[in-house]
Amino acid sequence: MTTALITHMECLGHLTPPGHPEQVARLEYILDVLQSVDLTRVDAPLANHQDLLRVHPQTHIDAVIKSIPQSGYRAIDGDTHMSLGSYTAALRAVGGVLQAVDMVMAQTVQNAFVATRPPGHHAERETAMGFCFFGNVAIGAKHALNHHGLKRVAVVDFDVHHGNGTQDLLWDEPGILFFTSHQSPLWPGTGTPDETGAHDNIVNIPLPPHSDGADMRAAYERLVFPRLEAFEPELILVSAGFDAHGSDPLAELNWVEADFAWLTKWLMSLAKRHAKGRLVSVLEGGYDLQALASSVKVHVETLSEIAK
Repeated sequence: MTTALITHMECLGHLTPPGHPEQVARLEYILDVLQSVDLTRVDAPLANHQDLLRVHPQTHIDAVIKSIPQSGYRAIDGDTHMSLGSYTAALRAVGGVLQAVDMVMAQTVQNAFVATRPPGHHAERETAMGFCFFGNVAIGAKHALNHHGLKRVAVVDFDVHHGNGTQDLLWDEPGILFFTSHQSPLWPGTGTPDETGAHDNIVNIPLPPHSDGADMRAAYERLVFPRLEAFEPELILVSAGFDAHGSDPLAELNWVEADFAWLTKWLMSLAKRHAKGRLVSVLEGGYDLQALASSVKVHVETLSEIAK
């Protein structure tokens, strides 16, 4: 089987103000660097409101729609902006995750990388924040439970910022085990080890500033992989942020491309043992364009090599 690349050109229509780190060029760099990789390429469909309602109330959806400007940009907060094309892009981002879950469940592909924007792991139940409008990965995880009838889904978030939104959306979901490693202290200031969820289903792994890939590997070997093995997930979803790279301007971790490849291989080996190899990776952060592109490439090439 192959690896799917799921994306859509309408995700380039989510415009942010000049100088904003979550910029159109992020996706352009990624798609350019992946041109040479042998992938099954699929357009991300539009999610519908019922998909969004898996984790968000109608009031939140309405608030996002009301924030769409007819021109220029509208600030939802100091970090999060909307343009005329942002809502459509956000629906493509959610739809891409759902399409990826459906494809790996149908075993038409082994695994998938969803290259869309805006990202999603900071969006809380009723709050758009941190460049995010909807909980893309959380919606995909709930879709796997409710639509595909899975009992155990794991979500692993290695973005440098705490996945506060995913944590909020999955706090009371016993069928989903959520791991999030992140620099601490760092925005948004949440993600301490005592935040464990209503069913001991949240695992927060704070990493100190200036720590590197060796520190990350030790933390995952101690705190993540044993819990994943015991949980025996039927599907693994990954919030793949690449802003832990040492070149990223928004944080202070010192991972390199080989660290992302190492972590990808481990997650794929766990998926192979417990989930028939089913893994869906979803783009989150990463704001140095060259480091983002090179890190995504090794991540996707690793997925593709294992899928063969």
